[in-house]
Amino acid sequence: MRPGPTNSLVDVAGLRVGHAQRVGGGYLTGTTVVLAPPEGVVAGVDVRGAAPGTRETELLDPRNLVERVHAVVLSGGSAYGLSAACGVMERLADAGIGFPVAGGVVPIVPAAVIYDLGRGGDFRATPDATLGTAAYDAAHPTPTIPSPQGTVTLDGGAARVGGPAPSRRAVTNGGAARFATAPAVASGSIGAGTGALAGGLAGGVGTASAVLPGGVTVAALAVVNAAGSVLDPAGATLAGIRYGLPGEFDHLRLPDAAEAEAWRPDKVTSFNTTIGVVATDLTLTKAQCGKLAGVAHDGLARAIRPAHTMVDGDTVFGLATCARPAPGPDGLQDVLAAAADVFSRAVAHAMLAATGREDAPAYLDVFPSVLGGDR
Repeated sequence: MRPGPTNSLVDVAGLRVGHAQRVGGGYLTGTTVVLAPPEGVVAGVDVRGAAPGTRETELLDPRNLVERVHAVVLSGGSAYGLSAACGVMERLADAGIGFPVAGGVVPIVPAAVIYDLGRGGDFRATPDATLGTAAYDAAHPTPTIPSPQGTVTLDGGAARVGGPAPSRRAVTNGGAARFATAPAVASGSIGAGTGALAGGLAGGVGTASAVLPGGVTVAALAVVNAAGSVLDPAGATLAGIRYGLPGEFDHLRLPDAAEAEAWRPDKVTSFNTTIGVVATDLTLTKAQCGKLAGVAHDGLARAIRPAHTMVDGDTVFGLATCARPAPGPDGLQDVLAAAADVFSRAVAHAMLAATGREDAPAYLDVFPSVLGGDR
């Protein structure tokens, strides 16, 4: 088994990913969209947290009508952030993509959100349809973003609305909100993970992929905003790295004992949630996609402890592009096993790439010895 070419969700051919975020002026939040090919993808979902914020999840029950979805939206903003899906839906409708009905199409866009309210300073500074539109546009090769300042053209996955390119360092108060995007294969404090926290550390978006011996691809994207800890209980290593593929995390060292002893986070937030997507290029049914999502939760629980708490809304979507034939029982089991591992790896990548801020240091800020010295 090996990672795909980009070690990200887009290694599943046909899927596209776009991230958009606002930072400053009271904002510290964003939206991530996973776009399907025009014909859609088969989808399932597994919701295990006790405080979920979701849209269109009942539609993914195998007993219900619609077989395919056209995008999945992951967003900050708690329940307010669900409105980001409206911007994605509008873009899809304009392109004529959706479930056909008399008079037009209805795009099917399930969504899930994390709780990041107030982390930029303004409780109501949340993602909206405009940010969803920006994330959709960012998933295209040469997208443009309409804005009050004019149209912004993205170049190589980066965008800006006036002024210099945005810094990776989070600014949580003062100044105007900066509106930016990130590359599809990126990890860190971007998109839906812009304002994320995980056990007192800065959280974010992480992604990983695996190509099985027969050529099947399995990949995941996680938005890590957990009440639980992402650290191994026996030390300060990231729990998810133990599931890495050869060479993936070999550059990391054991954290210095003094750093591990010194890490005593004062408190964790009372509302959280880890959400994500796991996908494959195999042909699966809705029920099998639901199982794929369920097994990805095993990967979540390996990388975050505890998981699925009363203050988490942990939700994972399972997607199948159906580019390859349906697997037999053994082939399906191989895909399920890989799904758990790629989700654990995605959680680890989110933490390693996160950007620290005043109220939430990055993992590599707290444990610089992991990289062999100061960050």
